[in-house]
Amino acid sequence: MSDMAVAERARGVALLLGFSLGFSLALLPAPSAAEQCQVVDVDFLPADLPGGVMKRPLQIVAWIEDGQGKFVETIFITRQVGTFGLGNRPGRWDFNSGPLWPYGRREGVLPVWAHRYDAARATATPPYNHPPFREVIFQNGDDNNLSHPYNQSSRELHFCRPLISNETAWNMADAGTCASQVFTDKGVFGGGTSLYPPRADVVKTAPDHPSVDEYATINPFDAISGATPRDGAPAMVSWAIPRGFPMGDYVMWIEVSREFDHNGTYSVSAYPAPTGIPWSEYGQPYRGQPSILYKVPFQIGATETVASTGTYAGYGDPTGQDGAVRAPDATITVDVVGSGAQRLGMMSGGYRVRVIARPEFDFAPPAGAMNLQVSSVTSSAATVLFTAPGDDGLVGKVKGYEVRMRADGQPITEANFAESFPITKTLIPAPAGTMQTLDIDGLLFETEYEVAVRAFDDCRNYGPITTLTFRTADRALGEVDACFVATAAYGSVMANDVEMLRRFRDGVLQKTVLGELAVEAYYTFGPAVSGIVGESDLLRATARSFLDPIVDRVRAFKL
Repeated sequence: MSDMAVAERARGVALLLGFSLGFSLALLPAPSAAEQCQVVDVDFLPADLPGGVMKRPLQIVAWIEDGQGKFVETIFITRQVGTFGLGNRPGRWDFNSGPLWPYGRREGVLPVWAHRYDAARATATPPYNHPPFREVIFQNGDDNNLSHPYNQSSRELHFCRPLISNETAWNMADAGTCASQVFTDKGVFGGGTSLYPPRADVVKTAPDHPSVDEYATINPFDAISGATPRDGAPAMVSWAIPRGFPMGDYVMWIEVSREFDHNGTYSVSAYPAPTGIPWSEYGQPYRGQPSILYKVPFQIGATETVASTGTYAGYGDPTGQDGAVRAPDATITVDVVGSGAQRLGMMSGGYRVRVIARPEFDFAPPAGAMNLQVSSVTSSAATVLFTAPGDDGLVGKVKGYEVRMRADGQPITEANFAESFPITKTLIPAPAGTMQTLDIDGLLFETEYEVAVRAFDDCRNYGPITTLTFRTADRALGEVDACFVATAAYGSVMANDVEMLRRFRDGVLQKTVLGELAVEAYYTFGPAVSGIVGESDLLRATARSFLDPIVDRVRAFKL
């Protein structure tokens, strides 16, 4: 098979990974009679850490229990846990961490919720009557290593590669942008179980294990996963109570965690980096203060009720081994905004969490989003504009939007909308008739995507879907890793042989004139070559066979 044919096949597979947009405005449903529902709104303020402290986004989950402590429903979970599988990734739980770090199951991220949800799962009552989540491990079974075989690593569209904190790329990833394309091992189901779901954003490609096909099907948090609310900005989570839900006393729980939130008790010395494993110099120890719990008893009744709390209720197990709520004590920081008990800030009303339960009348479902258009598109991102519909037809302001994507050649319809991949970017609703902007990243170059948008109101009445198609641009020059050809061939910058070549480059070649010239030539022509190599398993294998004798020679040097 020719290289061109291989490239065309790779592009065909890539289409399965994406999203898309083709225009199709559905008819507005006829207005219905006024309909009442019950709505629960939860207000809180994610707090920012002080300047100079390593900052990591909060991970948040909100759930409801009844007056007897029985688990009722999860109403919100941040997408790193709910969509991208933060709690159930391959790799050791105590691996170091960094910006958009790809490996290591974070079993202590939201342990109280995880254990209580698991206990509810064990009952025979829907929607919890499903088997335990299966634990994800590396395909080669070596969960102690950050480096993985090239033929088990596929293109990564969300996480960045592991980084050393003094690398320039660390700061880029800290801002939410990977320095280059990355290949990671998406894992395989092992023999154990997990309290957390696997990631639901991956569509299987050639290097992936068949287990990947099942990840999304067993992850039940698709509809409630959302982007982490921005630090320093008030946030609201809403839950439309199912019709027929009994009125009475309930409890709202919010669990919040943050990596690198160290203090005197939960310090780097108390929870250091793992030792005796390869690549231990990558990342930094992340295990600071454990998850923090906030608890608000409230009532659901015929009239609006308001309840709030200004204090934290306790904290979870730092290792995630149990779901007990530990009482507040002196080990938790209480006087630093953004840290410990103050991960949720104090609102002007004197509360950290407020719950409003209220009846709501909706006269009609929302209209469809109008005038979808692409205002800009690159090889990896696009900006979509549309005119906001109203809460009742074309009047008012909707409660929110669901946005989903496909790139498998099938148009998005009402029938397959729920099966299409969700875009979980925060999209703050604007009044009807106002222009809304949606930024989509992580796209593949030269790929046709379809995106569908639909609005919903307070009672979770949904409007019709509106769709649009566009095609991303060709790959931009320089969109590859700093060890261009070797990274493309071996599948990961962490691969042992790639790291050896990097150290040879930095420790030997760049100390001589001829070596420096060779490096300059490599950086001139490497990006174009690696861009082609990285898209083809055949070309990657061929490049690796070419590099193998070079690696053997490099091993002879004492670096």
